This record gives sequence, C-alpha cells and structure tokens, in this order.
Amino acid sequence: MSRTRIVRWLRVLLPLVALVMLSTMFLFSRRSDTESRIPYAEVEAEAAAREGRIVAPDYSAVTPDGARLSLRAAQATPAEGGGAAGDLQLDWQRPGGADGDLSARLTAPQGGLAEGQVRLEGGVRMTTSSGWQLDAARIEAHLDASVITATQGIEAQAPFGRITAGQMRLAPRSAEAAPEGAPAPGSILNFSDGVRLIYQP
Repeated sequence: MSRTRIVRWLRVLLPLVALVMLSTMFLFSRRSDTESRIPYAEVEAEAAAREGRIVAPDYSAVTPDGARLSLRAAQATPAEGGGAAGDLQLDWQRPGGADGDLSARLTAPQGGLAEGQVRLEGGVRMTTSSGWQLDAARIEAHLDASVITATQGIEAQAPFGRITAGQMRLAPRSAEAAPEGAPAPGSILNFSDGVRLIYQP
C-alpha cells in the first residue's frame, strides 16, 4: 500500500477514533454524576416530606404603619399558631420619616412566627443602616407595628461607643412630639433596665 493511500485512510480514521473516545468519556462522566446526585436528592425530599419540613421558605409582610419585613430560612417546620425555623435572616425596613429610611438585618440560628411576632433566638445579630450592631439572646419583630424588641439582655456597638442593657426597643417616635408642619417622625432606639455606656470618642 502506498504512503499516499495510508495518509488518506488515516485522515478519515483518526477523527472518527477521536470522536468515539470523546463520546465515551462524555457518556461515562454524565452517568457517574447523575448516579451520585439522585439518591441524595431523593433521600432529602423524602425526609422533608416525612418530617413536615419546608425547605428554604420565604415570608414577606407589611405592618399597618408601613414597615416591610422579609424573612428567609434554610428550613421550617409548620405548627399550629406558628412554627419553628432554622438559619433565619430577617430584613426589616421602615421608610420615610424625618431621619430618612431605616433598615435592619437580623440573623439567628433559630426562631419562627408566633403570636403576631417574628421571633429570632439562639444568638441574634442585628445590624442597622445607621451603623449599629446589636447582639442578643432573643429579638422579636412585631407584625402589627414598626417595633423590634429585646427583653433578655442586649449588647450594642454604636458609632460612639458600646452599650449593654437588659432591654431594647426600636419604635417610631411619638407623632405628638414632632413640631407642627414637620416631616413624619423617624424611629428611636431605646435602652432600659440597667443601661451601661462605654463612650468611645
């Protein structure tokens, strides 16, 4: 067989061999990936259905006085009157007011909805748009008003220093206290029950 004929045959055969090898690699890798993922997905779905869990729930609400709440969790277990959830993130925003919009983000390992409140507990961190960072064992955000409270002790890092207290309440300022014709009152962060301030100028 002449060299020219051999070269012609190789030009046809080599691309075909390469195509077969690539197809084989693709099919084997695809089958392996599918087999490794499907059983775990089925087990997780079956466990969630058996335990009554909801994966990645998302809840949104607006209070009567205009605060917007958006609650997300890794998982939740519904129950009569509320339920429990894990790995929560609550985004809270109260628009308007003389001080402009105020927003806060709260994260906690556990909590839920009960008695008209979003409950976060197990070590809660709250960060506000005004530069505050607060840590508490438990914090509640009300669904019927623009109010966030902590009643089991709180530590706060403010722009001007550090505060510790037994209780905290974030709520709108009294409308009666605003001068006539002034913009709508903003929110006030109030600490009580053994307040201690370490001033850091």
